Amino acid sequence: MTDFFNHHRIPLLAETDVLVIGAGSAGCLAALAAASQRKYSVMLVERYGFAGGTSTQMLDTFYGFFTPGTSPRKIVGGLPDLVVDELYNTGDMFLRPNTYGAGTGINYNPERLKLVWDKLIMEAGVNYILHTSLVEVISEENERETCIFWNKSGFYKVIARRVIDASGDADFCALSGFPFEMAGEIEPAQSMTTTFRMSNVDQQKFESEGGNKMMKAKMTDAFENKTHLLPRKEGSSHEMCQPGCISTVAVKVSGLNALKVDELTKAEIEGRKQAFEYEKFFRDKVPGYENSKIIGLSNQIGVRETRRVYGEHRLTKQECLSGKIPESSVLLCGAPIEDHRKGSDGQDETYWEYIPGTGIYGVPYGTLVPVGSRLTWVAGRCFSATHDAHASCRSMAQTMSMGQTAGFAALLSLKTDCDAKDVDVAMLRNNLVRFGQILEVPDFIADTSRKGWINNKNRS
Repeated sequence: MTDFFNHHRIPLLAETDVLVIGAGSAGCLAALAAASQRKYSVMLVERYGFAGGTSTQMLDTFYGFFTPGTSPRKIVGGLPDLVVDELYNTGDMFLRPNTYGAGTGINYNPERLKLVWDKLIMEAGVNYILHTSLVEVISEENERETCIFWNKSGFYKVIARRVIDASGDADFCALSGFPFEMAGEIEPAQSMTTTFRMSNVDQQKFESEGGNKMMKAKMTDAFENKTHLLPRKEGSSHEMCQPGCISTVAVKVSGLNALKVDELTKAEIEGRKQAFEYEKFFRDKVPGYENSKIIGLSNQIGVRETRRVYGEHRLTKQECLSGKIPESSVLLCGAPIEDHRKGSDGQDETYWEYIPGTGIYGVPYGTLVPVGSRLTWVAGRCFSATHDAHASCRSMAQTMSMGQTAGFAALLSLKTDCDAKDVDVAMLRNNLVRFGQILEVPDFIADTSRKGWINNKNRS
């Protein structure tokens, strides 16, 4: 492919110290962290027309800031707090109770969040490019990476001293030859989900008739008696910031590979089909939904896992369930293993397993460094983890923490002129703590009442 491009003739779009590929929650935080000292140039490239990835394309709730249970602790801080602060300041978020087992969620208006990401990225001085896709990588001899991109203006190249792959599908790492595991090859890949939103819901009537417990029973009945062609017995709906509107995680599409375009096309079609079957079910069977209608589908079907890079360290289920925080950890996670998969009966359901002890474990730095990496980090759902561990450590608060860590690690690598795998983790941890990252189990219970948002800095 390199010969085809003859990259020396391709126009230079930019030379940058840090290139972040993918502006999802991980990539945005990586760019913000790398730009925080205003010392090095940072470029952020995104293939869609807006930032946020899953946070704006599919979902409306940040999970992972708080541990589940009756004694929640806030375990993510620093730059991710600034994102929530912006949403709080405009009245576009609220704390949603631990309804479905993953802990208190930060519900937000995803359309406002698109603007928040723009604002923070631009204010940080990041060179921010949308509608641009990575198509090839060429490693240079002078410790530079040449990335070939395509957009409506044509082919362009970016020469970078350091690269953070936050593409979700590990596109940069795959093109660079780093080893990875393809979800579904060893263990079944988690299912894909088309989320949808409905308006004109009478939430008061819904709650008075039994709320989520009632809805679950009706969904199970519809599935078992085939009154509606639902893919599963369970599913969730929750209120949004917009009055009278709800958002769902109910559709399940499994057995298809999101990296094969024909299969991804089938998944998109099936996801839409299921969404409108759910609309019919809600209107027919669930009190409060009689006059509701779908007002929006996710921009694309939600993909939970594809490539997972093999890193200098690989997070395992045993490490998650150990509840330990090693000295090499650079972020905390308290999310349960939440595995959307086919059950023993062949039906799509969700498997849960909670973290024992304090309910918190630490994620080592090596999970963000591809094996043998000199110039590259990986952040987000393509980080180095086994299937089960990934099913826990994939919440957006954790992916934001990964991005924050990768961004600061890239700065430290540039400052000390060292390879990604050789970054001084103790120094990195000190830098993270100075910016508000939480690396030890907090000794206070977080206030997760709906009345507001408590920035961790106010609780120190």
